[in-house]
Amino acid sequence: MPERESLYDHAGGAQALHRLEDVFYGKVLADPLLKSLFPHRRPHHVEHLTWFTAESLGGPDRFTRELGFRHLIDVHRDLAITDEQRARFAELYEAALDEAGLPDDAAFRAAVRSHIDFGSRVAQQNSHARSEEELHPLREVPKWQW
Repeated sequence: MPERESLYDHAGGAQALHRLEDVFYGKVLADPLLKSLFPHRRPHHVEHLTWFTAESLGGPDRFTRELGFRHLIDVHRDLAITDEQRARFAELYEAALDEAGLPDDAAFRAAVRSHIDFGSRVAQQNSHARSEEELHPLREVPKWQW
């Protein structure tokens, strides 16, 4: 039986994921509930989000090679992400999937929802951690599959 394509390939690769993250980043910057978590438009944020998502979904490991997972931990520290903000983040991400024209088949969307739910929980935990011991134990980009 042939191996199933990666979520990265199914999504449309780097170009499609860049489009997704660009739409998503615009949404969070404009959202009253989330804009405090993203106080400044950072010129490389969309690119970094794209690298992370690509690697998570089975694409190139550029995020790990160029930034490293510690970068992700550090940018979430002290944000004190609320449950409401975490839910809104997921809601906007799902809307961005539609607007960016990513596949809408049930299996792909379920995998992405699961990825966003997990990732936003890790980010939320890390945003409240007062010590290294309180951080989520994840120390590498998670690899998501079907």
